Amino acid sequence: MKIDRLVVAFAFVLAMAVSPVLAQTRPGAAPAQNPGQTSATVPESKIALIYSDAFLDAKTGIARFSTLVTTLNREFQPRQTELQTMQQRIQALTEDITKTAAVADPKTLQTKQDQLDQLKKDFQRKGEDAQAAYDRRRKEMFTPLQDDIGKALEVYAKAHNINVIIDGSQVPLVYAADTLDITRPFINDSNSKNPAPAAVTPATPPQ
Repeated sequence: MKIDRLVVAFAFVLAMAVSPVLAQTRPGAAPAQNPGQTSATVPESKIALIYSDAFLDAKTGIARFSTLVTTLNREFQPRQTELQTMQQRIQALTEDITKTAAVADPKTLQTKQDQLDQLKKDFQRKGEDAQAAYDRRRKEMFTPLQDDIGKALEVYAKAHNINVIIDGSQVPLVYAADTLDITRPFINDSNSKNPAPAAVTPATPPQ
């Protein structure tokens, strides 16, 4: 397991924490048209485009996302450091065994190999435990925020008479006029209404 899985990459967090934001409950199905009706009034629709991956930009995105990422990384820094130290020990011991294999006493060599095997097992176990704890904590931290962002998008859309919002980060687009993009206005609106608190470090690491 790679150590850097414990360090939140913005794109990864986006996929896990932001992608559900735009998933809204579908409105009720339109009533069936009278078979004898030959024409129907087509409602006017205002469509807007948003790029949700911009929410997690550390400098220009939604500040609360950046704060949570920083807090999450700080919480798991001790575990990351421990795993990095173990990885360095594994590398050093592996190199030592390789360099001395031809001249070392067989018993000594076997002892080192046993140590290496055990260290690798401990590393894998601790890494899996850390990843599971990290995933649980990430969900716990980001679920309330993604719910808030979803509600804020709905409020923003209604306030600006927008009927449909398409997430350009999730849906391939052939063409869209720049005037449809509400990403920056929405981020600015969100940050102005919900200033991000400072990132904090817990007194005790999560288990």
